[in-house]
Amino acid sequence: MKLTEIAKIIGANFDGVDFEIDSMNTLKDAQGNELSFVASSKYVKDIASSNAGAMIVDVKTLEEVPEGCVALVVQNPYWEMAELSKYFAPPIENNTLPSPIIGSNTTISDKAEIANGAIIGENCTVMAHVYIGTDAVVGNNTVLHPSVTVYRDCKIGNDCMIHAGTVIGSDGFGFATNKLGEHKKIYQNGNVIVEDDVEIGSNCTFDRAVFGSTLIKKGVRIDNLVHIGHNCEIGEYSVLVGQSGFAGSTTMGRNTVFGAQSGAAGHLEIAPFNTFAARTGVTKSIKESGLTFAGFPVMGHRSWLKLQGKLARLIK
Repeated sequence: MKLTEIAKIIGANFDGVDFEIDSMNTLKDAQGNELSFVASSKYVKDIASSNAGAMIVDVKTLEEVPEGCVALVVQNPYWEMAELSKYFAPPIENNTLPSPIIGSNTTISDKAEIANGAIIGENCTVMAHVYIGTDAVVGNNTVLHPSVTVYRDCKIGNDCMIHAGTVIGSDGFGFATNKLGEHKKIYQNGNVIVEDDVEIGSNCTFDRAVFGSTLIKKGVRIDNLVHIGHNCEIGEYSVLVGQSGFAGSTTMGRNTVFGAQSGAAGHLEIAPFNTFAARTGVTKSIKESGLTFAGFPVMGHRSWLKLQGKLARLIK
């Protein structure tokens, strides 16, 4: 879209040199042909180093916008970003693309549906009621059990197994709210990438990223009924046990273990080689490695055991 079109949609004044905006992105990742935004004061520190060609800001952050970047001033940048996101959303399906490409020795059920533009590798098994969306990619030697759904643009690696009912790439839980309490959907225009040698249990849900990718790295093992929010990154060889859940933009290092019904709040960083016992609630970033945690809010496992012992004695 032209910058003049964007300014008109969000009600911002713009009278500079017009140019084409290809997409939207975060302050850190945006390039000169992309539009970014300042959602809250905690992102002000990222403005000066951003390479965005244009930026949606309010009056308070206008002075922070670097020279050469076009500032579009509005009252509520987050709300206007949500409004614009639908204009940059690709079509759910695109029947103008070529027929799907299917690798040799791949078996696909007559009851499966493969959208145009999809690519499936060699020696795969795609069972009944599987749906693979536009421009999705499935690697070699991968098995998709019945009723697995892989949304558009998502990528599944080699040697993976995904069990029945799991959904890869559904929309992340993202919306903006105005002063009246009304909600506006933020279109999730990223994707999900599942790397090689990943096994995913049944009825799991992996949200696609707002921008960029939700990433499940090599060798991860995921139990049934696990939810992974948008823009999360699950480190290599991590283990996520049943009913665990992770809010958006949480990053965990390799060989992290989360027990049943445990989970993490959003925008956290979890160091590698840590273990979280069942029902642990992680509410802060974990910087140290090689430890075991428990409880809500999270604490060292040994401290949690002592606390439980003291509580048990109090009620006798």
